[in-house]
Amino acid sequence: MSVHSAYDGDPASDPQEFRRCLGQFATGVTVVTAQVDGEMVGLTVNSFASVSLDPPLVLWSIGESSKSYAKFNAAEHFTINVLAHDQIALSRHFGRSGPDKFSGIAWSTGVTGAPVLDGVAAFFECSRHSAHRGGDHLILIGQVRRAVHFDRGTLLFAQGRYRIATDHPAEAQAARAAS
Repeated sequence: MSVHSAYDGDPASDPQEFRRCLGQFATGVTVVTAQVDGEMVGLTVNSFASVSLDPPLVLWSIGESSKSYAKFNAAEHFTINVLAHDQIALSRHFGRSGPDKFSGIAWSTGVTGAPVLDGVAAFFECSRHSAHRGGDHLILIGQVRRAVHFDRGTLLFAQGRYRIATDHPAEAQAARAAS
């Protein structure tokens, strides 16, 4: 049996196909927020990942072409807000450029001073641990100072579309077999 790939090539020569390949990996959707020099900044990000449990570290990255790059590069604290399944509009809102992204958005000030968005599935309040250059991105590693989660489904993004997480049918079969 022969398996044919939809794409097989050099990602440097075809960035669009590379992006499609990356889209095969489902990610959660987050909005990273900070307050720098009295100005609040927020950005939709799917590059969030855990790094370490001891100490508690997480990472995310921002492109140097982002209008928010300078603010996040200077931020000593930030909050990673994990969006709930019903927050597509919030993802799109913070995914666009524009002034005062927090106008009309429900949020509160977290323990580090960075905004915490209302209705999220979880949030991580972080102090900047380190930053590293990676190609055209800055990878920010944060030490988690406070972690909170709620009983809400999470918003996912895969293959260029928003998705929600549901149990795989094999999980239900395994649960029935175990009982």
